[in-house]
Amino acid sequence: MEILDSSVAAEVADKLLEIKAIQLKPESPFTWASGWKSPIYCDNRISLSFPEVRNLIKDQLVKSVMHYFPEAESIAGVATAGIPQGALIANDLELPFIYVRSKPKGHGMENMIEGKVTPGQKVVVVEDLVSTGGSSLKAAADLKKAGFEVLGMVAIFSYGFDIASENFKNAGIKLICLSHYEALLPRAIKKNYISDETLKSLSSWRKDPGSWTP
Repeated sequence: MEILDSSVAAEVADKLLEIKAIQLKPESPFTWASGWKSPIYCDNRISLSFPEVRNLIKDQLVKSVMHYFPEAESIAGVATAGIPQGALIANDLELPFIYVRSKPKGHGMENMIEGKVTPGQKVVVVEDLVSTGGSSLKAAADLKKAGFEVLGMVAIFSYGFDIASENFKNAGIKLICLSHYEALLPRAIKKNYISDETLKSLSSWRKDPGSWTP
């Protein structure tokens, strides 16, 4: 995983904290669907309700695609949160847009991919959030199965788990993120969202989220 730019990572982290798209509560952790206890909750869909933040994210994701994947011929959003971000990027770049479901539609054509499927087309995948990378990489695999050439993936935020880096490496998919957990913590301290006392606990969660306790 790479970040576009350290200053962008800091700015995006600041904005996500400011609009409460990211919340840090190590003393009262959230519970993920996996059962993991987490001191952080991230819902980047909230950014869509704030034009300034929405445009910041859109502009930087567009820049990421142009810099790392200039040969892109289409943009694919991962359902559901990657759909609006992907559509915004595709509109700016004047490229075709498609999106990938987590499972086939249960009626009609039962599509996994919505939009025009063009085998051989070079596509960049758009995610809002990357945790372990499982659902993101499944979407990339489904695109490949449909005949697309997947150039890589861009995302707003990543927790920076080692398992995610390993999964993307094994899949041969390049991941570019605007910001990540490592960039977030210093900003959270600077903005007084957390104290120095809680930093150690927050840092330990990222290293071993499965066994972390508050």
